[in-house]
Amino acid sequence: MDASRRKPFVKKEAKPVEVVSETMRLNKYIANAGVCSRRDADKLIEKGEITVNGKLVTQLGTSVGRKDDVRFQGRRLNPEEKVYVLLNKPKGYVTTVEDKHAKQTVMDLVEDACEQRIYPVGRLDKQTTGLLLLTNDGELTKMLTHPKYNAKKIYHVFTDKPVFANHLEQLASGITLEDGPIHADAISYAEKDDKTQVGIEIHSGRNRIVRRMFEHLGYKVMKLDRVYFAGLTKKGVPRGKWRYLSDKEVTRLKAGMLK
Repeated sequence: MDASRRKPFVKKEAKPVEVVSETMRLNKYIANAGVCSRRDADKLIEKGEITVNGKLVTQLGTSVGRKDDVRFQGRRLNPEEKVYVLLNKPKGYVTTVEDKHAKQTVMDLVEDACEQRIYPVGRLDKQTTGLLLLTNDGELTKMLTHPKYNAKKIYHVFTDKPVFANHLEQLASGITLEDGPIHADAISYAEKDDKTQVGIEIHSGRNRIVRRMFEHLGYKVMKLDRVYFAGLTKKGVPRGKWRYLSDKEVTRLKAGMLK
């Protein structure tokens, strides 16, 4: 969590974005929808597992349009290329796609990332900084925000006064807030000689949960930074900047391997 340990960030050129044309090969359409690779898509076509506008298609090289109804296992596919952007959110930005009352939203920070319409996975309140994933992958978003997935989150908490050790123990064993019981999965001082800094690991996605946990015990959170989310870290991403997830990271997220 020591800022002095962070490696310098070298900004990469923007990833080229492939816009869905009026027509494309069926295997590419399937691949863009995130079902599988183009090669595996050809196998699905040959096996008769793909329908176009209600009709079975087994001919390789078939072209389809963006308005065609292409289905796999009865589910209609979306050919828009999936984009995954990891943002290190600064303070003062609202986590929303659109808010007429907000001067700054996280979308302002990623407006040049892609042509696709992406949206935040979960929320960070206006004053909280740190990791925020944005994507147009609805299935991944649903998985990461579902309680059963248990996406691990780690926060660096700065309080207005030293936190007593017995209060850390209370947060670990569990407390009861107005919306039910809650406990930290792991908690400790972030800095050996500064007890106003605490690291807390938690899975819950309840609104302002970390702030409310400390407020319940009489502490005011002066600064809150999410440093870890579902296996992703801020390494190489300065405050206010973003990067694309690697193919390996996306694959592991979808497989539930990144916690």
